[in-house]
Amino acid sequence: MGRAGIPEANGEAVPGADLGLSAREAQIMALIAGGRTNGEIATHLFLAEKTVKNHVRRIYSKLGVGSRPDAIAHWERTRAASHH
Repeated sequence: MGRAGIPEANGEAVPGADLGLSAREAQIMALIAGGRTNGEIATHLFLAEKTVKNHVRRIYSKLGVGSRPDAIAHWERTRAASHH
């Protein structure tokens, strides 16, 4: 984990890989679950907001969800299950 509990791709298992997410998608999903907006995520990661939106769309597709609250619920369920 990187700063503020943000997953990083540093040769270790990436949180979210079990969901089929890339390291960057897992990083963005962690920020979403932390309550960050797309604009805040873009600023934090030095990305264009459109890039973040594209990542969010791919995350929703991979998780099989259609909304931010559904994605967060799915993420949190998976995180809880992987810690047991």
